[in-house]
Amino acid sequence: MYNVLDKFRYSKDDPSQLNISLKKDPYEKVNNNNSNNLNQLLSTSVKVSKEIFPNINSAIDKVFERLEIKNNLNFFVTANHFQTQASCSAMPLGDSAEIILTSKLIELLNDQELQSVIAHEVAHFYYQHALYPQASSSKNRTQILNLLNFSRAAEISADRIGFIGCGSLEASLRAMLKITSGLDEKHLKFNFSSYLNQLRELKEIKGDKNLMYSTHPNFLNRMQALIWFSMSNEYNDHFDTGKKGTFNLKAVDDKIYDSIKKVIGDEVDYSNKEVVSRALMWGSIDVFLSDKKFSKKEQEIFKKNFGDKSTESILSLIKISNPKSIHEKIKNTFEEASKLLNKDKEKIVNELTKLLKIVDGEKKIAEKVIKKIKTNLKI
Repeated sequence: MYNVLDKFRYSKDDPSQLNISLKKDPYEKVNNNNSNNLNQLLSTSVKVSKEIFPNINSAIDKVFERLEIKNNLNFFVTANHFQTQASCSAMPLGDSAEIILTSKLIELLNDQELQSVIAHEVAHFYYQHALYPQASSSKNRTQILNLLNFSRAAEISADRIGFIGCGSLEASLRAMLKITSGLDEKHLKFNFSSYLNQLRELKEIKGDKNLMYSTHPNFLNRMQALIWFSMSNEYNDHFDTGKKGTFNLKAVDDKIYDSIKKVIGDEVDYSNKEVVSRALMWGSIDVFLSDKKFSKKEQEIFKKNFGDKSTESILSLIKISNPKSIHEKIKNTFEEASKLLNKDKEKIVNELTKLLKIVDGEKKIAEKVIKKIKTNLKI
């Protein structure tokens, strides 16, 4: 199947960069007997039906009609007068999910705003975001930062579907403001340019680096991202809005990524580049030492790629260290690099493969080293 959800997924929310297997169809039936979550909800919350919650049920129907996908989900309302929340509770390999709406959320939002939130949660199920590894389950900093980046990207994808599912950019933006502030329209003026001024102010003071460890982008970034998306050529062409887009979708996605970086900092990119650089350096040593020699020609190539200082350090290390300690260093480097995204891993392998043309030793032995590196990188 290919529909509006597939077409408008945020490009940075690309599961192919993670070593996970998504189902070809999110509705694919699987053997999953874990019904504890559903049992608990049936005993503690109220299931949405047209008889009990006609307005909410109507909002759900409108969302699935706009998205043109089937409704295979259960919706519940839970009593919570303090938090404006909605969540998609999907078993990672399940063929259905439960979407929970708090009473505070329903009281705060009008019907169209509620549709935006419902469509947002439906997107999490459809995109199988429950299969993404959780940053909290890792102890590796590189992996934590990359997984948090993915979590933020997933929210951008879901926000787009929230907008499409409710049919109104303004309703989606209002919902974000209401949920963030906890206030209704009696207390709010929906002057969106004023909120974007707040985003500019945040960027001018170099953002908030603590958000680097957040699973969600700042609400100001999310609002800006949605406005930019509404200005894309692809969105306006697909929905025949009668408006001419300002950017193509790739440019929009790049602008969103850069805007978020200006708020959270570029530590994620910097960290990944450092890990890639170390892997290239120690991978080069692994290839060059495959014949247990580090020839003058190879030293010159190494120096050209990594500089005089690194070359001197490596030569000193080779003289004073036994081969086992060097291989341990190489092993640890690629253990860290195995937590990178696949595009970075592929870059490492591609660059190291080029060395096969210039190594002095037996090329078949060096080729085995490259295969070992690929295995260690888990690609």
